[in-house]
Amino acid sequence: MFTARSALSSTLRATRTSLVTRSFHASAPIMVKVGDSIPDIELMEDSPGNKVSIPKLLKGKGLIIGVPAAFSPSCSESHIPGYINYKNLKDAGDVFVVSVNDPFVMKAWAHDLDADKKSGIRFLADPDCKFTKALDLDFDATPILGNHRSKRYALVIEDGKVKEAHVEPDNTGMSVSVVDKVLG
Repeated sequence: MFTARSALSSTLRATRTSLVTRSFHASAPIMVKVGDSIPDIELMEDSPGNKVSIPKLLKGKGLIIGVPAAFSPSCSESHIPGYINYKNLKDAGDVFVVSVNDPFVMKAWAHDLDADKKSGIRFLADPDCKFTKALDLDFDATPILGNHRSKRYALVIEDGKVKEAHVEPDNTGMSVSVVDKVLG
């Protein structure tokens, strides 16, 4: 027998189910994956006044290399020098190094690693971590570096979309994002 009480109970169950379903779908985004577009978020190159966007700079194919910190030992001694010294780097297209640092630090680091700019790599600052967070490639490095930082990664880009994603499983290691694994 249908009563007002059973109708109310049925309505409450449907509402509860709907709320649970909506809550479930409002979860955080999943880390960048193949097929994702590169976010059109301003980064800084050399100074705070020089704002750039990777999607607007890309001409076809490219590579975005993310690092936890400019001037850190692994980044400065092997990771980025591996790319700078890679003989066929120009075949990769436009190449960008992105770090959660200020633009002055990134400019100094670029000068330290590639003073004559022969590699063509552009060093971009993501001081507020917006670009890195949009890719869901940030991690809490507060105990060591004082804030959220970028995981170590390399994204192969084609026509503004991720073609390959090489993200270090432990955030900072160098097993999948090194030049030999990414470019061969």
